Amino acid sequence: MDSFEGIIEFAAVAETGGFSAAAKQLGCSTSHVSRQISRLEERLGSTLLTRSTRLVSLTDSGIVYYQQVKELIVGLEQANDTINATQQHLSGNIKVSAAGGFVEYYLAPALMEFSALYPNITVEIDLNSRLINLNEEGVDFAIRYGEVSDSNLIAKKLISRPLMAVASQSYLEKNGTPKHPAHLKDHDCLVANKETWEFIVDGKKEFITVNRRWKSNNANIILEACIRGLGIAYMPKSTFEQALENKQVQPILEPFWGEGTNSWIVYPHKRFMPVRVRTSIDFLIDYFAKWGK
Repeated sequence: MDSFEGIIEFAAVAETGGFSAAAKQLGCSTSHVSRQISRLEERLGSTLLTRSTRLVSLTDSGIVYYQQVKELIVGLEQANDTINATQQHLSGNIKVSAAGGFVEYYLAPALMEFSALYPNITVEIDLNSRLINLNEEGVDFAIRYGEVSDSNLIAKKLISRPLMAVASQSYLEKNGTPKHPAHLKDHDCLVANKETWEFIVDGKKEFITVNRRWKSNNANIILEACIRGLGIAYMPKSTFEQALENKQVQPILEPFWGEGTNSWIVYPHKRFMPVRVRTSIDFLIDYFAKWGK
């Protein structure tokens, strides 16, 4: 019997925290993962995992064993991918989760350039605003906005987009133009994320809870509602570029606009990341670093 049988499956469960997530990561069945680990434990004469209906955790022996084998796995898999990289045949699929206007205006064009450079890598963009478990969903990396608080993810800043408050001429003619953020309590607001908006007043951050008329996590829906005169929108400036050019909306409250919204690329801590995924992440970080200059 192969003395290395079950090690890859065990490491995947240790990292993902479950048999199903490990199976999805490895592209095999849950029963295969369970069977391989049972055989490994039998050969070692030691229990590596504590299993319950909803939770899988490492035993003391499992922790020691994982620490020993993970570097071995890294070395083997990196050696395999190094050969592929040197042959300039990067291939396979990358799956990205993102949402909002950032995808249309920023991410998609960037990934199209990436695809031109690496024609053998396929790209899958999942338009999803939920804070999904990347391992369980089989997502290589995601784009998150604002603050990133998940300690299980590595976060790299891509870009900071300045904010802008706008309204249509028809809305302002009907409801008047607010001159101060405090006046928003008397206006209809179109919310893309939080109902508390951040402004800069007298050099300090001030948070205003707005009167929400519409709320959607899709920036294009909020933009269309704004154009139709349903209320005031406050989102990254890039969202309004075309509408501003077409004079469908106009800026308001300009002296008080808050700091920009940060966009982050986030991905799981892994013992090993495929070269195609690492290459795509590095490309995006470099792409947006140049874009921001």
